[in-house]
Amino acid sequence: MKEYASVSRTVFQIANGLVLSAAALLCLLPFVHILAQSFSSSVSVAANQVLFWPVDFTTAAYEKVFGEGSLLRSMGVTLRRVALGVSLNMLLTVLMAYPLSKENETFRGRTVYAWLLVFTMIFGGGLIPFYLVVNNLGLMDTIWALVLPTAVPVYNVVLMLNFFRSIPKELGESAYIDGASQLATLFRIYVPLSMPAMATLTLFSLVGHWNSWFDGLIFMNDPKHYPLSSYLQTMIIPLNVTNIKDMEELKLVSERTLKDAQIMIGALPILIVYPFLQRYFVKGIILGAVKE
Repeated sequence: MKEYASVSRTVFQIANGLVLSAAALLCLLPFVHILAQSFSSSVSVAANQVLFWPVDFTTAAYEKVFGEGSLLRSMGVTLRRVALGVSLNMLLTVLMAYPLSKENETFRGRTVYAWLLVFTMIFGGGLIPFYLVVNNLGLMDTIWALVLPTAVPVYNVVLMLNFFRSIPKELGESAYIDGASQLATLFRIYVPLSMPAMATLTLFSLVGHWNSWFDGLIFMNDPKHYPLSSYLQTMIIPLNVTNIKDMEELKLVSERTLKDAQIMIGALPILIVYPFLQRYFVKGIILGAVKE
C-alpha cells in the first residue's frame, strides 16, 4: 500500500533532519578542529588561524610524539589491558548471566543472587577501601590492578541475562535431553545465538577499558606503567630550546599541537573499530531487553 505523506509529516521530517544534522555537526566539528590543529604549525595555532583546515601543513607534531616513545609505551599498556580486560569481562559475564537467566525451579536462590548484583550497582565500598584492597593484594604497578577490579561488569551481566531469557528455553532443554552439559549448552547454543548482544557488550567493555584513566593514576606509581588515557591526562612533552635546531622546531611544534596529535592517536583505534560493531548496538540492546 502506497503511503502518502501529509504536509505536517513532511515538515516534521525536514525539521527533524535539520536538528539531527546540527547535533551531528556539534559533535563532529570539535574533533575536526583538533585534527586540523594537529597538522598545523605552532605559529598558526598560537595566532588562532586554524579552524577546520590545517594552516601551514606539517606532520612535525606526530613526528615528535612518535619520537618520544612515551605515548607508544602507554598505548602498549592499554592494548594489553584491553586484550586481558575484554576477554575476562566477556567470559565472566557469560558465565554469570547464564545461570541467572534460569527460572527459580532450575536454579534455586537465583533471585537472591540477582538482587546481590543490583545491590552492587547501587552501593559501593568507596575509593579508600578500594585502594587498600588492591594495595594489600600486591597488585600495585601491575596490569592486574587495571583488569581485576572491573572483571565483572554488572550492567553487562544484566543485559546478557535478559538476552539469554529471550532465547526459547526449549533449545536448552533439547540439548540437555541429548546429553549435553550445562557448559556445552551455553557455549554451543546460547553463545552462538547471542552474537548481537556479545558484540554490543564487547564494544562497551573495549571502550570502557580504553577510556579509563583514573585507576591508572591511583594504582600506578611509575608513569611508565600508565595506560594511554592516564598518560593523556598528565602529558607534557618538554621541548629543548637550547640550540638553533630546536628554535626552528618551535615554529612547527608547540605543547598545544602535541596534545592535539596525541589525542588523535589515542582516539584513532576506537574510531576504526566502532563502525564495524555499531550495527549490533540497537539490535543487541533491544533483543536483550525483551523477555517472554
